[in-house]
Amino acid sequence: MNGLTRFFHFCAGTDQSILKRTPTDQNKYAGIGATVFFTGIFAAIAGGFALFSVFKSVTIAILFGILWGLMIFNLDRYIVMSIKKKDKPLKEIGMAMPRLILAVLIAFVIAKPLELKLFQSEIGSELVLMEQERFKEQEDLLRTRFLPEMDRINNEIADLEGKVESKRNYRDQMSLAATQEADGTGGSGQRNLGPIYKAKKLDADLAQQELDNTIASISPQLENRKSELLKVESQMYETNANLEKTKLDGFAAQMDALGRLAEKSSTIFWASIFITLLFIAIETAPLFVKLISERSPYDYRLDQHETMVANSYQSYVGKMNAATHNDLQFAKETSRTQTLEALNAEKELIKKVIRTELEKVKEGALTWAEYKKVGRYFG
Repeated sequence: MNGLTRFFHFCAGTDQSILKRTPTDQNKYAGIGATVFFTGIFAAIAGGFALFSVFKSVTIAILFGILWGLMIFNLDRYIVMSIKKKDKPLKEIGMAMPRLILAVLIAFVIAKPLELKLFQSEIGSELVLMEQERFKEQEDLLRTRFLPEMDRINNEIADLEGKVESKRNYRDQMSLAATQEADGTGGSGQRNLGPIYKAKKLDADLAQQELDNTIASISPQLENRKSELLKVESQMYETNANLEKTKLDGFAAQMDALGRLAEKSSTIFWASIFITLLFIAIETAPLFVKLISERSPYDYRLDQHETMVANSYQSYVGKMNAATHNDLQFAKETSRTQTLEALNAEKELIKKVIRTELEKVKEGALTWAEYKKVGRYFG
């Protein structure tokens, strides 16, 4: 085996000593290891690109990409190595299920930056539209802030102009009545400049005077209100000009634009789905390669080795347990025997003392004090 093959065997998490005895499986596990290796490489590239799209830093993207690729490589290698082929598909799938779920999540995370790159021009156009919508919302909100004051001033201007217009309309009516009386088209119906005309002409002159007085009194107020309105409008335009109109080009804005495009275009929607599915397939490839492979001589050898080790361990543990049990039993019996012998010896000693003292009593060789002392053995 050359160095590259041994490296791919390492990537597959194989035992080299066992694999050397099963040459028919060497190519199989080299293929599995290559799948694990290239999945890690692809994860590193995709992860680095994803971070570059956020931070725009090549250094950070490279460092994170390498770290991300190594993490995915190590995780895939561990999962592939931990899946033992023992003709138990459900158990094998159960062991691989956490990695499959993680692969789906990783695929969603990594696929999005690639989608942003693929649909960059469409996203740029959508971002411009989103900027205009945001600016419009800001302007509407600003107008809402100044609108009550502007409406109040406009209402006051309308009221003042309404008073002037009312006087003007009354003056026009009076002038029309005097003119019609003079030319005979109205009033008495006779063309003359008599008393009736003069009375109506006087009313028209009075109406004109009232109009002039009203205009003279209202004009300053009207000019003041118009000046105030111009000031408020100028303040509104100035505030609008000073608004910070941030350009939408961040990662979240691009994701939002991509979502809007997917809602508008079924082509972009299905393209996004297929790109995500492609990444899911790439991320789960090492697991599926191991799961769909048949049980081979390497698996039998590995199972045999693990069974031997397990049996040897169980035998060792059994012997240690038996030895420990025997030691405990021996200590227990020895202690019990020693206790019994000590009790028997003490009983014999007491019996001997009692017999000796009884003999002395029978022979009458004891004094009264000694006799009382001997009584302890009976009391």
